Amino acid sequence: MLTDAQIEHFETHGYLVVENILDAAILDPVRREYHALLGDLCAGWGIDEDSFEDNLIAAYRAGHDWFQPMDISLPGDRIRADTPMHFGPAVFNMVTAPRLLDMVQCLIGPEITSNPIQHVRIKPPERTLNADEIRAHVGGTDWHQDRAVALEDADETDMITVWLAVTDATVENGCLQVIGNENRLLPHCPQKQTAIAPGLIDTSRATPLPVKAGGAVIFHPMTPHASLPNLSDGIRWSFDLRFNVTGQPTGRAHFPEFVARSKAHPERELRDWRQWKSLWEAARARLAEEPHVDIHRWSADAPACA
Repeated sequence: MLTDAQIEHFETHGYLVVENILDAAILDPVRREYHALLGDLCAGWGIDEDSFEDNLIAAYRAGHDWFQPMDISLPGDRIRADTPMHFGPAVFNMVTAPRLLDMVQCLIGPEITSNPIQHVRIKPPERTLNADEIRAHVGGTDWHQDRAVALEDADETDMITVWLAVTDATVENGCLQVIGNENRLLPHCPQKQTAIAPGLIDTSRATPLPVKAGGAVIFHPMTPHASLPNLSDGIRWSFDLRFNVTGQPTGRAHFPEFVARSKAHPERELRDWRQWKSLWEAARARLAEEPHVDIHRWSADAPACA
């Protein structure tokens, strides 16, 4: 599905923009699934605005957390038996869409695992956010490498990130920006977010990567990237997915992975969204009873962070 020129660009620069990966048959059910989910949340909060965007912003202003109930992962902080999360059929069909996996196969081969480091990112306009908002999934994302936000056991894993646009991502509404691929893991510091230590990258070299709804930005786990602020009046909505070669560590061993595609063992592919949901429910029940697993390896007192 990817051309030789596209693969060469990815291997040389560490990122690639590909339009028209997902069509309306995949994206429209995702939108409906999330509209229904937010509608149910807002009904419980006594919020009834005219649109998905208006409900989202009104819920945020009222202090209600819609992010975790909509996320396709458990959080990095303490997990409870009732920690909310979302795993539905439309999102599963997106994660396992054949055109998406065809593209992934061009870069890491036909033995593909859906990595559990995955998130929904629905970003309201910057002007509506609280001054103390630090969550990368809601506001701006600081400069980092994806290798650095996985645990050390995945440092040699063949992995890619696929950032899928549900709405058009523009410079105005906060698209991704990247700096060409690094060949080493840079020190990161647990500041507001886990971010590359100050002074180690030249952000004036950043390249913004706008992409239309249904398109994707793909990047290597060593590629420094961040998001621009959402200066528009609307939301910017994307999903952040990772895929790795099956059998290699995911960097989140306590969260469930699954085989999304296998040429060698197609019988191992997960094809039922309800099984995906059950894997995460079982993980939540187990982790609620176990000591907390810290998902970050970096220390604030490291020399690079002083």
